[in-house]
This record gives sequence, structure tokens and C-alpha cells, in this order.
Amino acid sequence: MHNFKSIAFLFLSLFLFNCSSSTLGMSGTNSPSHELWDQLVKKHVKANGLVDYPGFIADKAQLEEYLKLLSANAPDRNTWTQNEQLAYWINAYNAFTVKLITDNYPVESIRDLGPKLKIPLIKDVWHYKFFKIGGKESSLDEIEHGILRKEFEEPRIHFAINCASISCPRLHNEAFVPEKIDQQLEYVAKQFINDKSRNKISPDKVEISSIFSWFKGDFTKNGSLIDFLNQYSEVKISAQASIKHMDYNWSLNE
Repeated sequence: MHNFKSIAFLFLSLFLFNCSSSTLGMSGTNSPSHELWDQLVKKHVKANGLVDYPGFIADKAQLEEYLKLLSANAPDRNTWTQNEQLAYWINAYNAFTVKLITDNYPVESIRDLGPKLKIPLIKDVWHYKFFKIGGKESSLDEIEHGILRKEFEEPRIHFAINCASISCPRLHNEAFVPEKIDQQLEYVAKQFINDKSRNKISPDKVEISSIFSWFKGDFTKNGSLIDFLNQYSEVKISAQASIKHMDYNWSLNE
């Protein structure tokens, strides 16, 4: 009984963490330039979205320079615009994911890193704290769930952040920047939803990414899931269309 209570408490603690906003941030900072990241993804992300991880490794000094810039300039929620904060956190998620892969390359899947890094079974690689933001240790899970999903209520972030896997939305081959982030989010949403390798859409039947199952609540705050898809789909979907979710391929996106 004692062990059961301990496990239940641990699960409750993890649940509460994922349902609360993050305290990551700093005061008195300015939004940093994302030019270094822009150069890297333009150079090492292919037209089909696959990533040249050995290329990133060759440019490790530039990647580390950019990550240090992010770490030293966490958003000031009182002075940064929402667009500045959103661009920062999306780029941070993607850049630190690339660091995670390149630090442990070669690897067949990001999920294989859990045992390799000796992460407790109760957690996963996304809970692994391997970087600092504003002097505080953090994880990819905290950026995605504690910040991006909680603070912005922006469903298109799911098409902008990349989990280094084949079935993930493509790693965008340019940095997200405050001055055009809405257009960039529109672009990646349309690109992902109309990508026939990730979503199979017809008027009366859709087979869609598991992302739409895992985060359904994020996509249905202002209507049905089909309503959301129809904002971006090139094929008009019937409100009565059947919905199935595709298996997720966690193989490395290289």
C-alpha cells in the first residue's frame, strides 16, 4: 500500500507539473537575434524536411553559440511582445532538440535516448534536463507543455516544434522571427496538414496524424477537429467524415 501511494503521488506530481505554467524567464533582457539558427537550418535541413545531423555536428560551435545566446536571454514576460516570446520558445525547443540528438549521435530514435541517458522509467527523454534557461535547468517537456501550450493557447505550435522523428512536422528550414511569425505558423500548418505522408485527407474520410489525437483539446477550443482541419486542408472535409489516426513513426528524421 505504501508503494502504491508513493507511485500515485509521483504520477499526480507529474500531472500537476504539466498543467501549470513554467516560471522560466528573466528580467531586463532583450529578444535575441535568431540569425545563427536561421543560417544553420537553411544549411542543414533538406527540401524534404530531413535533417543533416552530421552537418550540424560539423557546425557545433555555431550551434552552441546560438544556444548560449538563448540561455543568457530568457524572455522577460513584462517587456517582450507575445510574438518575441513565441518565436524564442519555438526556436529554443527545436535548437535544443538538435543539440540532444547531435550530442548522442548516431541514434535510431529520440526515444532510444531514455535508456542511454539512464532517465528513470517514470519519465522520458523529454523530461531530461540537459540545458539551462536564465540559469535554471530545464527540459523540452517544460518548454512544450509548461510554456508553449499553457501560455499561448496557439494550436499551430504543434506544427512548428520538431521532435526529431519522421512523423513529426518538418523542422522548418528558417528561424521563426517575431515580425512574421503568424505567416510562418500559417505556412507550417498548411504544409503539415496537406502532407500526404502524414495525413490522408478525402471529403468523407480522414486518416490523420496521432498529434491530432494526443492534443485534440488544443485543436477543438473553437470548433470541431474537422473545423480546424478545414481551415488549412486543400480538400474540403465533410462534417460527418470518419476519422482515424495514423501510427507514429519515431525513427530519426535524417
